[in-house]
Amino acid sequence: MTARRWLLLAAALLGAALTARLGVWQLDRAAQKIALQTADEVEGARSPLSNTELVGSPLHRRVVLRGVWVADRTVWLDNRPMDGRAGFYVVTPLRLAGRGDAILVERGWVPRDSADRTHLPPLVTPAGEVEVEGRLAATPSRLYELGTGAAGAIRQNLDPAAFAVESGLALLPLTVVQTAPAGVDDGLLRHWPAPDLGLQKHYGYAFQWFALCALIVGLYVWFQLLRPRFHKP
Repeated sequence: MTARRWLLLAAALLGAALTARLGVWQLDRAAQKIALQTADEVEGARSPLSNTELVGSPLHRRVVLRGVWVADRTVWLDNRPMDGRAGFYVVTPLRLAGRGDAILVERGWVPRDSADRTHLPPLVTPAGEVEVEGRLAATPSRLYELGTGAAGAIRQNLDPAAFAVESGLALLPLTVVQTAPAGVDDGLLRHWPAPDLGLQKHYGYAFQWFALCALIVGLYVWFQLLRPRFHKP
């Protein structure tokens, strides 16, 4: 075998090994996300936590908290669709009963005024102590945003640490995604979308890498082994 053919063989083996490894890596990423989702479902099935059990709480754990809404610090997260309509996610801090701190609560969704996007609909916020049911998340819903974002009632995203400084509230580094009305029917929708694990993306990339691996092997076999036999003088 000539040096050129050895070089082609080495290149083909290297290319096939690399693309196959990348395909396996994508499948491993998908398996990791499935395992993470399973762990989150296990946490979600456990008994809910109360005000006194929030320290070190795992994400996606159910909670039943008591506190008072800090209504004047409500933030409206823009560009959040639900059921095919444009609208806002409503986020209000809840000052926890029996504690000196508060936690952000993603309370639900309201539609946006199609004529004036800065017009905010009426919001029913019960006064006095309420009980809030939900599940824990790291932060309120986030979208891609250039820059640091604007202040005010209507925002694209809400950073809990920055909002704690802005509001003067001692906010926990957690968010509650509310799953039921607190006290009264507040008119908010809570058809929260299921988390997108991106599994189809990983499977698609894996297929592409395995297909490229097969193509490299097929081209080598054809041009270096089969074709020369068919074109012998």
